[in-house]
Amino acid sequence: MLSIFDPRHTVAPPGYSRWLIPTAALAVHVCIGQVYATSVYKNSLIAHFDASQTAIGAIFSIAIVMLGSSAAVGGRWVERNGPRRAMFVSACFWATGFLVGALGIATQQLWLLYLGYGVIGGIGLGIGYISPVSTLIKWFPDRPGLATGLAIMGFGGGALVAGPLARQLLSLYDADYNPANPAAVASGSALVGLFVTFGIGYFVIMMFGPFNVRVPPPDWRPAGFDPDRVAARPLVTRASVSASNAVRTRSFWLLWIVLFCNVTAGIGILEQASPMIQDFFRDNGSTAVSVSAAAGFVGVLSLFNMAGRFVWSTTSDLIGRKPIYLVYLGVGMVLYALLAVAGHAATALFVLIAALIISFYGGGFATMPAYLRDLFGTFQVGAIHGRLLTAWSAAGIAGPLIVNRILDAQGKPGTLTASAYRPALFTMVGVLAIGFVANLLVRAVPDRFHEPDRGSASPVARASVTEPVALGPRSSPPVPEHVGDQTGRLWLSWLLVAVLLGYGIVETVSTAAKLFTG
Repeated sequence: MLSIFDPRHTVAPPGYSRWLIPTAALAVHVCIGQVYATSVYKNSLIAHFDASQTAIGAIFSIAIVMLGSSAAVGGRWVERNGPRRAMFVSACFWATGFLVGALGIATQQLWLLYLGYGVIGGIGLGIGYISPVSTLIKWFPDRPGLATGLAIMGFGGGALVAGPLARQLLSLYDADYNPANPAAVASGSALVGLFVTFGIGYFVIMMFGPFNVRVPPPDWRPAGFDPDRVAARPLVTRASVSASNAVRTRSFWLLWIVLFCNVTAGIGILEQASPMIQDFFRDNGSTAVSVSAAAGFVGVLSLFNMAGRFVWSTTSDLIGRKPIYLVYLGVGMVLYALLAVAGHAATALFVLIAALIISFYGGGFATMPAYLRDLFGTFQVGAIHGRLLTAWSAAGIAGPLIVNRILDAQGKPGTLTASAYRPALFTMVGVLAIGFVANLLVRAVPDRFHEPDRGSASPVARASVTEPVALGPRSSPPVPEHVGDQTGRLWLSWLLVAVLLGYGIVETVSTAAKLFTG
């Protein structure tokens, strides 16, 4: 039965719809995006284990570090074994992480939660995050920004789904738990039920990924696609660069700096979102923003984080990857400065500026795979992306550390005002300036790093030569001359994604409304 995950069964038959591939990516990314919703049950874990915030917060940190590490180390494995096997392995690790974590909660062994959700689940995060990237870019050489934006939008939307769902499940498993009360904590048995439900449920949903994903046949291209027109754009190469050669180029490390700076600045807002808006409008010890309104602000940021991943990444197909990062970083500097100087003037102004900043944060994640494809080609682009994601791990540590250290020096939580945030915000302006300069310095990769030309006429490297997943005709299994009608499958797949994200959006909008209703 497991032979269906062999690379030889991954090549798409003629006529296979490429619009099934984004649904496969979204099914995986919506599930692993749950990692951004761990704060929902953080207080419950603190009470259950009688542990400090730092001890419980380390679970999330371990998962993010493992995401970057496993993506970097496992990138070549994903390229060799293909997206179908990678998605299956990701689902197994992600689900196992929840189940081992549930065992840790049931036995009150915190180290099992570190091992389960943090280490095992973190490996599933990393493999799952990069599993569809290379395949999407090969199926959408004409619109790589749109394709990767769709998939990585799912990662941002995962928290929109998992947050309200976790609160509802905890209230179902614990009748005394009130999700409307920010100080409420759920019982240990409710937490065990939550983790088991997530582990089983996410595994089932993630199986839609292997079910739908395929790699295109060698030298496949969409109807009407003109490779010459794409290759004529600045910084877009028709050559191929291996992952081992990519890390030897100046452009790779410049992009590492670009991603690190963009993520560091964005996390500066995300990590402090709820207390930040309350502190900005604090006067004489009292704040004009209620706890429920602050939760609404977090909801607004979540929506812009998700939407920015699709909108800005798609825009990059029109104006180019380098110009769009000039927007992320250059306009971002202006927005951070405005937030520091005038953010306290009006709640609406504060929310608008912060939402735009977070949309750039999300857009930076979604556009990077397409930027890598432009510079390094499609050969091993997934592995290159995996190695670049170490910048995310580093930024996940640096961003909160910078902001929290500065705020600690300004005073105690609950007493801070807008002026206390200005040093941190202006620091982020400097961080973005470094990324802005790094992006300006990005150049085409020198020819000495290119793989030997094996005669492909397409800017998409010949899969039969450069990607072991897409085996040649002799080793590929027999395929039908043409697939049957795929309308029902397309509707079912997109309906699943729409229901998941639609649920999250509706729940988040209702929460965001509290920002304006109090």
